[in-house]
Amino acid sequence: MMFCPRCGSLMVPKREGSKKVLACTSCSYKNKKLEVATLKERVANKEKEIEIVEDKVEGLPLTEAECPKCKHRKAYFWLVQTRASDEPETKFLKCENCKHTWRDYS
Repeated sequence: MMFCPRCGSLMVPKREGSKKVLACTSCSYKNKKLEVATLKERVANKEKEIEIVEDKVEGLPLTEAECPKCKHRKAYFWLVQTRASDEPETKFLKCENCKHTWRDYS
């Protein structure tokens, strides 16, 4: 990319007969030498190996809640805005023991 030495605007390549010149987009300045630049692009095709984790470690906070399925007394929880923004969030719970998921609307 070249800029005009007179006004500082971007210079673009144009044809004048059989020659290519750089011409300013704002003033009438023309550079008779067209500097040729080559662009090289190298794409590294490195595929990452997919790691499968069997035992997912929960990164959610724990609370005291009774699972309706196994009656365990601790569960992970998170909040999601499932309705309009002026209504309260929905609390989701996931049993620490059996991994059963349920909602708490209170």
